[in-house]
Amino acid sequence: DFFRKGKTPRRPLPKKPSSNQKDPVGVYCRVRPLGEEDEGCCIEVISSSTIQLHAPEGFKINRNGEYKETQYSFKKVFGVSVSQMELFEHVAKPLVDDLIRGKNGLLFTYGVTGSGKTFTMTGSPGQGGLLPRSLDMIFNSIGSYQAKRYVFKTDDKNGMEVQTEVEAVLERQRRDNNLSVLKTTSSRQKLDPEIADMIKPEEVNKTDCVDEDSSYSVFVSYIEIYNNYIYDLLEETQEDAIKPKPPQSKILREDQNHNMYVAGCMEVEVKSAEEAFQVFWRGQKKRKVANTRLNTESSRSHSVFIVKLAQAPLDADGDNVLQDKNQVTVSQLCLVDLAGSERTGRTGAEGTRIREAGNINQSLLNLRTCIEILRENQMCGTNKMVPYRDSKVTHLFKNYFDGEGRVRMVVCVNPKAGDYEETLLVMRFAEMTQEVEVARPADRPICGFTPGRRYRNPAFREELSHVSSFINHVVHTLPPLPSSELTDPHDDITLPRLIEALQNRHRVRQMMIEEYNKAANTMKSLLQELDSNLISKDNLIHEQNGKLIDKDKIIQNNKAEIERLEKKNKMQEHKIDILQKTTKIYEDDKRSMQQELETRAQRLQRELSEKRRMEQRMQGVVSDTQHKWEKECERRVNAMQLEMQNKLWVKDEKLKQLKAIVTESKPQPQRPSREERLPAKRSASPSPLPVSFLDSTTTPVRPLHRRSRSAGGEKWVDHKPSSSLDLGTVLQPVIPNAIQVSAPSEKALSKCDRYVLTHQEVSSDGEIQTKLIKGEVIKTRGGGQAVQFTDIETLKQEMTTVTRYTNNTFGSQCVSSLQCAVALEMRAGSNMGPGCEHHGINK
Repeated sequence: DFFRKGKTPRRPLPKKPSSNQKDPVGVYCRVRPLGEEDEGCCIEVISSSTIQLHAPEGFKINRNGEYKETQYSFKKVFGVSVSQMELFEHVAKPLVDDLIRGKNGLLFTYGVTGSGKTFTMTGSPGQGGLLPRSLDMIFNSIGSYQAKRYVFKTDDKNGMEVQTEVEAVLERQRRDNNLSVLKTTSSRQKLDPEIADMIKPEEVNKTDCVDEDSSYSVFVSYIEIYNNYIYDLLEETQEDAIKPKPPQSKILREDQNHNMYVAGCMEVEVKSAEEAFQVFWRGQKKRKVANTRLNTESSRSHSVFIVKLAQAPLDADGDNVLQDKNQVTVSQLCLVDLAGSERTGRTGAEGTRIREAGNINQSLLNLRTCIEILRENQMCGTNKMVPYRDSKVTHLFKNYFDGEGRVRMVVCVNPKAGDYEETLLVMRFAEMTQEVEVARPADRPICGFTPGRRYRNPAFREELSHVSSFINHVVHTLPPLPSSELTDPHDDITLPRLIEALQNRHRVRQMMIEEYNKAANTMKSLLQELDSNLISKDNLIHEQNGKLIDKDKIIQNNKAEIERLEKKNKMQEHKIDILQKTTKIYEDDKRSMQQELETRAQRLQRELSEKRRMEQRMQGVVSDTQHKWEKECERRVNAMQLEMQNKLWVKDEKLKQLKAIVTESKPQPQRPSREERLPAKRSASPSPLPVSFLDSTTTPVRPLHRRSRSAGGEKWVDHKPSSSLDLGTVLQPVIPNAIQVSAPSEKALSKCDRYVLTHQEVSSDGEIQTKLIKGEVIKTRGGGQAVQFTDIETLKQEMTTVTRYTNNTFGSQCVSSLQCAVALEMRAGSNMGPGCEHHGINK
């Protein structure tokens, strides 16, 4: 059916490890020391597993709100003072142990450009990084168990073949004669000075998990992923100075076990750490680097150094490697130095550098996307397709995330303030990566041969040689046989002598058998005792295995409970995040409402204070008005009393005149005496009615003859007290044809027809008022002059700075200025407002 329909049959799915246990991706953080030219620091190490990010000063506000201090947790945080040795023991040493046990491992460094990734991976002379220390630990552990060169041979399909000693010798001869193999040596004097003495002698590491019944061989390969193309850094090409040949990119393939590998990649067999690192350094010099504004040697590609360890058990004799391809175990450790993410605006990249940065950022973005989808599938139970094929980096290492080995990541950060935004993205990616779990790989199968055969078989052969020599020595210690040659049939000496010698030998043999039986019985008892001990130990082991199985069940139940609680914890953390966001919104609303409440309280306080000031002001105005009208009422009462007295006085005068007319037929004019001329004592309170200046002898009457107004025009007496303020404004009255006086006099009044008094006072609202009190000058019967007030004109002047004066002040000033010989009184029946009265002084 498949051939008829033109379809390709589906390949079987890869075998998943039988173990259901999973381990999270181990994420570590390393903080680089701050440079001398860097000023601000945005990272603070709080504990051995937590760091805190501070937004630098003057940083812009994000769309979602202000940046705040955030904390991120890792499996372990390494500060600026951590050594390369301490970093290796925590991060890479467990991966090397797994490599020797036959398990895969992936370790990659991640971070912003210039954050110290290459130094962490490679190091410097005297401060070797993770890669040279891993190589040193591998060869220190398997040094005496390595197979001879070319016993293990790669088949160019990500597999490994085993050759015999003869084939290996022929392969060595063929390669030495026909191929230009890189000759390296373990002598430190011939190493590149840039990589010499990477590891100090006191910092050497070694593992104890090496199987002494196996043979090992190490193969290394080195590739780089540049612009999403794979190049072999160890490939030897014939250099042409005229027309150099560009390197050819490699492709990814899948082997029979569904593992990804780089087809056609050169794998070099190495026998020492120095040789392996020399091969690495040869490829490192071909790696793409460039000088940018942020880093003088910025990596423009992702480098992958693969250490492949082949191991196979020895045969039953413990002499040679077992010639069975199925018994060969191949494990590999991938050390990846990712190129740093960067922004072209900060690096000043142009042309090719922009394209390189775009490809780097795109591959890192695809790595984030794959991690995010893996996390979502594990946490939410979805089955989304992970886009491994979108990038060569993720496609090459997809097997590790599917459960082919342990994965660890070292996040390198630069604490300077300029890298804050990029560091924030790196922290978020690292935090998300820690939540991804990778299936634990299964242990390699155990070989069925007797353990310890590497050393026991030679020891057994040596012991056999000792036994044979002992037997020969025993045979030589027996009594020698006499000559058994018979020359005469009647010889009775030779045979008895031979019989005696044989009997002696038999006795010695019996003694040796008895001694052997005793030794055998002793050995048998020892073996029985050992067997009984072994049986008791086997029973104990069986019992302990039963307990261990029970413990394993308890552990599995506890792990299931832990997983359930972790899921519940994640859900609770998600709810806590939602509640925190809601709480933040409520706190913002509360803060805004408190601010509005405080604003309204301040406004209310101002209004209350303004109200109190207004009340005080109104109370002052009311008290002033009340005091003013109390005086007004008193003045009006006094004026009314004065008016009534004047009327009574006039009536008395008229009655006296009438009586005089009646009693005397010819009345003679008589001059009144001084006492009669003096008017009655009057009140000094001002009258609200029109007043006149009166003579001290007669009552004021309108003269019969007045000066004509048309004859020469009206003349005014402009009375301005000396205390008046010159305002200097347009409100200053200008009276033409006027006599200005500061105090009224009879001489001035006799020459004028009209009179005006300028009076100033402060009104209730604090402003200056000018009142022009106008009147007419009339003649009295006694020959004097009187002023009858007819009009009051009020002029109001507003000033920026008001000096408040009381009415009493102006009253006193006015009284002191009007020192004249006439009195000021009110006109009966007048409707004029309040005025002031001046008492005259006789001249």
